[in-house]
Amino acid sequence: MVALPSETGIPPKVHYLNADYGIRSWLLTTDHKRIGILYLISITFFFAIGGLMAVLIRMELATPEGDLFQSDTYNRLFTMHGIMMIFFFLIPSIPAVLGNFLIPIMVGARDLAFPRLNLFSWYLFNIAGLFTIWALVHGGVDTGWTFYTPYSTRYSNTHVIATALGIFIAGFSSILTGLNFVVTIHRMRAPGLGWFRLPLFVWSLYATSLIFILGTPVLAITLLLLAAERVFGIGIFDPSLGGDPLLFQHLFWFYSHPAVYIMVLPAMGVVSEIVPAFARKKIFGYRFIAYASVALAVLGFLVWAHHMFVAGMSIYAATVFSALSMLVAVPSAVKVFNWTATLYQGSISWDTPMLYALGFIGLFTMGGLTGVMLATLGIDVHVHDTYFIIAHFHYIMVGGAIMGYLGGLHYWWPKITGKLYPRFWSRISAMVIFIGFNVTFFPQFILGYLGMPRRYHAYPPEFQVLNVMSSAGATILGVGYLIPLIYFIWSMRYGRHASSNPWGVVGLEWETTSPPPTENFETPPVVTRGPYEYSRSEEVADGR
Repeated sequence: MVALPSETGIPPKVHYLNADYGIRSWLLTTDHKRIGILYLISITFFFAIGGLMAVLIRMELATPEGDLFQSDTYNRLFTMHGIMMIFFFLIPSIPAVLGNFLIPIMVGARDLAFPRLNLFSWYLFNIAGLFTIWALVHGGVDTGWTFYTPYSTRYSNTHVIATALGIFIAGFSSILTGLNFVVTIHRMRAPGLGWFRLPLFVWSLYATSLIFILGTPVLAITLLLLAAERVFGIGIFDPSLGGDPLLFQHLFWFYSHPAVYIMVLPAMGVVSEIVPAFARKKIFGYRFIAYASVALAVLGFLVWAHHMFVAGMSIYAATVFSALSMLVAVPSAVKVFNWTATLYQGSISWDTPMLYALGFIGLFTMGGLTGVMLATLGIDVHVHDTYFIIAHFHYIMVGGAIMGYLGGLHYWWPKITGKLYPRFWSRISAMVIFIGFNVTFFPQFILGYLGMPRRYHAYPPEFQVLNVMSSAGATILGVGYLIPLIYFIWSMRYGRHASSNPWGVVGLEWETTSPPPTENFETPPVVTRGPYEYSRSEEVADGR
């Protein structure tokens, strides 16, 4: 038997959603739960913009001729798509939305350590988005989301500075969020909640926060130097001015490879919550998964130059970075093997969050294996700057980060809103997204291996069949993303009320009402056991 979410729960009389309906109260709130919802609205808006650009890109690539956009317009499209998706959706999605909402509840606190700073970070994020949208409306930027110099500092006549300023400000929003999480986890845990009783979602966001704090300032100073060279002609990166363009790549990737783990680590944390919940088992190798999160954060800072194997570096340096890049696969594999071991002989229920978690495991594994291939010097030289890179990146980011984000939303939506969504349509959406994703991006592995370069809006006719397949898959994927948007909004008004623990699982967040009261708990909780301890009696009582 499969346990179904309760549809008989009574919503609380006072909680953060109905305590005050005034817009002003939301804009001035310091309640971490409301701020999480504000972030949800903001990043959904930016996701829609980035998704629209992806639709236009796939429309162009449906035919070999560049007959929909000029090459310059196409350059701006894929650049702004990357900027919107990476800096304004993928990086903040799980930490800013689910992290803001859940971290204080999961550690038994009333709020984050710095509530006003939390609200300020949301305002910074939206101000950053306004700069980027202004640049988009006035023509965008054509440098690629990597802003490679000296093109970005001298030759591009697009809005490089405005876009870079938007990313610069968004970086400070991330730093403040990371600082808030670290202090909260260190200083505000409930009595009895030791480090190795923390949920693995908290561990993953702790590791992510360390990358926020240590890595983001490097990107910020890099973009500041870029703007200084572009405005004042200071020779930092431009070789004609005595600068070094490879210095920019080293600085940029020193942040941007750890940024991959900013996007993926939180999704791994989500999966680490969902898998034991719907396998009804204590997670296998808890400490190994916790240590693996920290290891990914640390090792992520040591492998940046594998993005630069064809940039002219020493073969000895390239060999070292190749070996280190393969080493990163170890903590990732630890997580995948431990999730699989948790599933073994578990009483698995095929609820929507579990479908997303399983989808994450499959797609992330494919992305990780192709990442090991790209860490191999011979293969990387062959497929560098081809669609193989695009496919690998999207299997990690879209197949990994977004599947984790959607899995987390579906898992905690009853807790966030106090409402249940339609189970049938949610399962359909998970399957449509999984199918659409693979039809979209798997053909791109083949295209890249055959030599189709990325960033081109025209290509040889022999590549059209695979590109049409990819564009068709993107249509399926887009429909899959629209379905949850529709039923989530529908559930807010028409969904049945959720009980405090609709899934029948363990964890502090499930011991308070749905949605939680303003202060999170009526009485401060005391933790007396680990986060995933399902006894046999609980399994039997639940009918599993």
